[in-house]
Amino acid sequence: MLYHLAPKGVMATVLANGSLSSNTSGEGEIRERFIKEDLVDCIVALPKQLFYNTGIPACIWYLRREKANHSKEVLFIDASEMGYMKDRVHRDLADEDIDTITETYHNWRKGGDYEDIKGYCKSSTAAEIEKNGFVLTPARYVGFKDEEDDGVPFQDKMKKLTKTLQKMTEENLELD
Repeated sequence: MLYHLAPKGVMATVLANGSLSSNTSGEGEIRERFIKEDLVDCIVALPKQLFYNTGIPACIWYLRREKANHSKEVLFIDASEMGYMKDRVHRDLADEDIDTITETYHNWRKGGDYEDIKGYCKSSTAAEIEKNGFVLTPARYVGFKDEEDDGVPFQDKMKKLTKTLQKMTEENLELD
């Protein structure tokens, strides 16, 4: 597909997440070459159970021959926790989720109202990607969301949970 891309063309393809980190069949060398030749524009990690023919998570690769605004940078978007369960085995992305992903990408491309958001998106340099062995898994770059602090000290939570566990264990023995 890349071979047939116009000089200023862009393409997207859906692949299994293994394509982001696998080194079998020369995949590591392909990723390295794509990064060194500045062809990867964006990687989007998708949630599992999104496709009807497989439950595994997938990703979208955006490849671009000409990257004027973001030379030697790649946008990583981790949308793996987005969406909702449509039924017991299938996940779907809400229109708002798709809009969020789309707006993030377009804002980054246009150099507009874009900022890295921990746990969701990050613009990374080719040098940073090289330090990570050309692995393109978005979570590696975007990191994890900060957990909200509920203000209760850990020791207090642990005491309460231990008491609850003890009480449930006693109730379990009584029921047995």
